Amino acid sequence: MATTSTTGSTLLQPLSNAVQLPIDQVNFVVCQLFALLAAIWFRTYLHSSKTSSFIRHVVATLLGLYLALFCFGWYALHFLVQSGISYCIMVIIGVENMHNPMMIITQKITSLACEIHDGMFRKDEELTPSQRGLAVRRMPSLLEYLSYNCNFMGILAGPLCSYKDYITFIEGRSYHVAQSGENGKEEMQCERAEPSPNMAVIQKLLVCGLSLFFHLTVSRTLPVEYNIDERFQATASWPTKVVYLYVSILAARPKYYFAWTLADAINNAAGFGFRGYDKNGAARWDLISNLRIQQIEMSTSFKMFVDNWNIQTALWLKRVCYERVSLSPTIQTFILSAIWHGVYPGYYLTFFLGVVVTLAARVMRNNFRHHFIKTPQLKLLYDIITWVVTQVAVSYTVLPFVLLSIKPSFMFYSHWYYCLHIASILVLLLLPLKKTQRGKKTHEDVQLSRSKKFDEGEHSLGQNSFSTANNVCSQNQEVASRHSSLKQ
Repeated sequence: MATTSTTGSTLLQPLSNAVQLPIDQVNFVVCQLFALLAAIWFRTYLHSSKTSSFIRHVVATLLGLYLALFCFGWYALHFLVQSGISYCIMVIIGVENMHNPMMIITQKITSLACEIHDGMFRKDEELTPSQRGLAVRRMPSLLEYLSYNCNFMGILAGPLCSYKDYITFIEGRSYHVAQSGENGKEEMQCERAEPSPNMAVIQKLLVCGLSLFFHLTVSRTLPVEYNIDERFQATASWPTKVVYLYVSILAARPKYYFAWTLADAINNAAGFGFRGYDKNGAARWDLISNLRIQQIEMSTSFKMFVDNWNIQTALWLKRVCYERVSLSPTIQTFILSAIWHGVYPGYYLTFFLGVVVTLAARVMRNNFRHHFIKTPQLKLLYDIITWVVTQVAVSYTVLPFVLLSIKPSFMFYSHWYYCLHIASILVLLLLPLKKTQRGKKTHEDVQLSRSKKFDEGEHSLGQNSFSTANNVCSQNQEVASRHSSLKQ
C-alpha cells in the first residue's frame, strides 16, 4: 500500500514495532480484522430479512470508504473520484472503454463493463454460456455501482466477484432456487434454508493463522534474495540450488494464502460466498475463493498451478480477454496480466516467460502423456516427474515477480544459464504440435468446455449455481433438517 494515514500510523506504530512488520501491513491486517467483525455484525443486524437493500448498500459502501481512508489517508478519495468518473463514462459511452489504475477496482469496473455490454449491447446467441449467465440487463444505479466497487468486504483485498452475484447477495436472493417451468425458463419456486457460514469462517481463519505463523517464522529464514547471492551460486551444488529455489518460493506463498483466505472469510462472515450444496448435502462457501492450497502445492502441470492460484483474477482475465480476442488469446491474456499487475520489470519477465512455458508444457503433454497412462505404475511415475518439473519450473518463472527489479532477475537467469528459457523454446521448435481428434475446432471446444464448466460448477448465483436445482423443492425438508444445527 503506497500511502498510510497519519492517524492509522500513529495508533499502530507500537504494534508494528512489536511484530517487526511495515506499518502498512499492520494497517492492512487491523483493517481486515475490523472488516471481519463488521461482517459478522452486518449479517446479524443488517440481514436482508431485517432491512432493505438500500440500507445494506449504504452501510457496505460507507464502511468500505472508512477502511480505505484509514489505510490510505486522503488518497482514498481517489477510490470515490475514480468510481464516480468511471460511472459517468459508463453511462455516456456505453461501457466500451474502461480503465482504472487500482487493481481490485480495475477488475470490478472492467468486469461490470463487459457484463453490461453483454447484457445490453449484444444478442444472446453471440454470448458463451458463462457470458450469458453473468450478463447485466439494466444499468446499475450509482449507489449499486459504488457498493459493488467500494464495499467493506472487498475494498482492500478483494476478491473479485461478479456484479450479479453481489447484487443477489445484497438483495437476499442467494438461497433462492430456480426450477425449469413448462416453457423451459427458470422460475423461482422455493427458497432453501439459509446455512450458517460459521464453520467455513472458522476453518479459513485457522488457515490464516497457520499461514501468518509460517510467514513470520519460516519465511524469514528462507529469503528469496539468497538465490542470487554470489557466494551461494559459486559454492552450492546444483541439487542444492534447485532445492533452495523451490523451498524459498514455497516459503514466499503463505503471505498470499493469509491475505486471500482472510478476505474470503470476511465475505463468508457477511453471508456472501455461498455456492450451493455438494452431493453429500454439505454447504459450499467457495463462490469467490481465490485459491486452493492443496491443488497448488500438488500441481503436476503449469496450467494446474495457474488455475488454482488467484482464481478470481484468472477468471477475470478469461472473461475480459481470453474469451473476447481471436488472435493469440494466451499471449494477449498474459500481456494483460502483466500490465494489470503494475510497472515492475519483474512482473513482465515472469508473465512473458509464463507464455512460453505454458505453450511448451502443452506440447510436452500432448506428445508424451498418453505413453504413461497405460498402467497405474507408469501413471504414478508420470505424476511424480511432472510434479517435480512443475514445481521447479514455477519457482524459476515467478522468481523475478518476487525480486521485482530487472538486474537481480537477469543475475538469476545467468546463474541458471537461462535453462528454462532455452528448454521451452527447443520444445516448441523440435516437438510436433499434435492435433487432437477435434482438429481445428480444438481451441473453440476448449473455450466452450471452460465456459460450460464455469457456468455449471464455479459461479453465478444469478443463474442458480446449485447442483440439485431440479429436485430441491421436493428435498427441502430433508436439507433443512440436515442443516438445522448450523443455523444461527
